[in-house]
Amino acid sequence: MTLDVDWAVRWVRASAATVTEHREELIELDRQIGDGDHGENLTRGFTAVIAKLDALDAPPEQVGDVLKLVATTLMSTVGGAAGPLYGTAYLRAAKVTASAQLNSAGVVALLEAATEGIVARGKARPGEKTMVDAWTPAVAAAVAAADAGAPPSEVLAAAAAGAAEGAQATIPLLATKGRASYLGERSIGHLDPGARSTELILAAAAGAAVD
Repeated sequence: MTLDVDWAVRWVRASAATVTEHREELIELDRQIGDGDHGENLTRGFTAVIAKLDALDAPPEQVGDVLKLVATTLMSTVGGAAGPLYGTAYLRAAKVTASAQLNSAGVVALLEAATEGIVARGKARPGEKTMVDAWTPAVAAAVAAADAGAPPSEVLAAAAAGAAEGAQATIPLLATKGRASYLGERSIGHLDPGARSTELILAAAAGAAVD
């Protein structure tokens, strides 16, 4: 089994839907330890992505074409930290998915590249209460699943589960990166909004693989 361009498009549409659905939740999470714009920014960005996707003269030929469209749109429409971070993630992922089909190893490469892009752009490491704390266990779970011979859909399901666990694990962490770090110990006890949106987006990827 492989994942194709249709999956990538379904993933993008599902991401837009879930980000919009959870807009208020993301805003509130970000209001607690940030500047409160995470949900609004992502909703605006993915709404713009869908508009560009719908306006294409011809359907994308490669998975990477879809991811590059997401990257460039988010970078140009999303403010705050989310635009550059997610934009870089999708751009790095696009570079390793220049194909019409993705097998399990391809899914792992996509996730690894996205995570490396976020780390490079945000200079964050695991344990600093950022979206990296969701992406890192997502990659580890995906690698383990792929190494065990799981098909792409199950690799994505494992990644989504890893992201969910990682997001919840940010609650007791002390933020040492980004705006949340200004709060010091008051950042403890709050779910990181970037980790939560990562969880939502990777769950959308897994869901799109079984639609």
